Amino acid sequence: MDRDWRARAGAPFTTQKAPATASRGMVVSNHPLGSAAGAEMLAAGGNAVDAAIATFFTLSVVEPMMVGLLGGGLAHIRTPDGRHVIVDGLSAAPLGGSPTMYTPISDEPARRLLAEGRANEIGALAVASPAALRAWCDILARYGTLPLRDVMAPAIRHAEKGFTVTTYLADCIADAAGDLGRDPEMARVFLPGGTPLAAGARLVQGDTAETLRTIAAEGPDALYGGALGRLACDWFAQNGGVLAMADFTATHPVEREPIRASYRGHEVIGPPAPSAGGMHVAQMLNLLEGFALGASGSGTPATLHLIAEALKLAFADRAMVTADPAFLRIPVERLTSKAYAAERRAELDPARARDWAPGVAPLPYESNDTTHVTTADASGIVVTMTQTINGLFGARVRIPGLGLTPNNYMSNFDPHPGRALSVAPGKRVTTSMMPTIVLRDGAPWFALGLPGGLKIFGSAMQAVINMIDHGMTLQEAVEAPRIWTQGLALEVEGGVPAEVREALEAMGHRVATVPTVGGGMNAVSFEGSTLTGAACWRADGTPMGMAGGLARPGVRFVLEQARR
Repeated sequence: MDRDWRARAGAPFTTQKAPATASRGMVVSNHPLGSAAGAEMLAAGGNAVDAAIATFFTLSVVEPMMVGLLGGGLAHIRTPDGRHVIVDGLSAAPLGGSPTMYTPISDEPARRLLAEGRANEIGALAVASPAALRAWCDILARYGTLPLRDVMAPAIRHAEKGFTVTTYLADCIADAAGDLGRDPEMARVFLPGGTPLAAGARLVQGDTAETLRTIAAEGPDALYGGALGRLACDWFAQNGGVLAMADFTATHPVEREPIRASYRGHEVIGPPAPSAGGMHVAQMLNLLEGFALGASGSGTPATLHLIAEALKLAFADRAMVTADPAFLRIPVERLTSKAYAAERRAELDPARARDWAPGVAPLPYESNDTTHVTTADASGIVVTMTQTINGLFGARVRIPGLGLTPNNYMSNFDPHPGRALSVAPGKRVTTSMMPTIVLRDGAPWFALGLPGGLKIFGSAMQAVINMIDHGMTLQEAVEAPRIWTQGLALEVEGGVPAEVREALEAMGHRVATVPTVGGGMNAVSFEGSTLTGAACWRADGTPMGMAGGLARPGVRFVLEQARR
């Protein structure tokens, strides 16, 4: 593997965080207390699944703007026997919903998903079925080893006793303060006295702790058909929502077969529809496999141009095919085939940008406000899992008596009737989530994922290229500057040098410099018995590993003999 990529890099950079190494287990999440909760499960004898679920319960407390029990997401699990399973825990439109439940305000592409009064973004009518809790508990019961009460203990502790607000959380509260102040419960918790919580403040959520304690004792049915669910449904009914107990009891995760792609002798495995991630990463890698990216160099104009063209091509197709597979037949085989990539590659100009999407329907909006966890253990279990309440603070309301923030997933549907993404009862939302595991010689080499809405799968693909084509370390791969486009402006992070941006503009790209592309990436790599965890600078990501182990048998006897 050529590791002299810096000599040919157009965008040299210095990593801002350090990786962690271990032998018995690794947890990487976007909050140190989340990672600590997962590490606590590993220390208690649990596996990577126990660690991942404990981490998410804790993140629902310490990252309340990103994830929660009333959200949804995807999990990618590799079992010790080498099986890969995708657990689809995405939310769905209410059974009482309809294509005409919102009044659209525009047909313009940039405003196509907006509804009158922001009814699909904020408040009770913006909430889709809450799938996260059911999925987490089902995953734990099927693949974990520890009881639910133990896995939830750290989350309950941090909700009851409080935790220190980070700058990241404080900034999110300040950004959303206008909407949070309109909801009495949100204002009480996050804007005490009318002032947004500042970094360093202590956030205690006693009502959340009581809800978590009830679930730990009674299981998920406390929400899906029980007293907690009735309290939530009463609130929805009183506040203009249509979500009802039938939606709660109908909520269930679906296990799906992953999408598998080959890229330069490696196997890249990701989620199928209704995620666009696996399908379009396979499509883009197939296209790029025909170019010598390693030779052209990391972060050079030539390489970034090819990645940008691959992104535009993928988004042109995504606009036509992304949907719940129960409602639309998706041509997966065609899009992920090497033959299709060869056809499109012949149209690509290595020196000039082009338009890949004339006349294609506009793209859906997705929120950046999500979180991701990657875990692994010495038994061979790998978990890479992305979860969200969709927008920042979801529907920006908090259900009194529950201490929970519901999602606003309905903003991902098209409020216009008669379209592929129009609302339909029970239709699952679409997503760009890409919890990824890459195999080398049939064994896991690295696993990763990140938040970032539409920017997720392109960012994941760039990390894969960083590892395979450019020979970066895991830490370098997750922190390297990213680019993104769906056919309009080419967004580039500030780490891309000015001369590279100028060269891209000369190729015909409309370059826009942005603070970040996508969110905090969390990854684990595998070399023999060593696990390496890495998190990037774009969030509060923290890797925590466990090494060492229990005493060797017979040690106690030896010590007793020494005392005589």
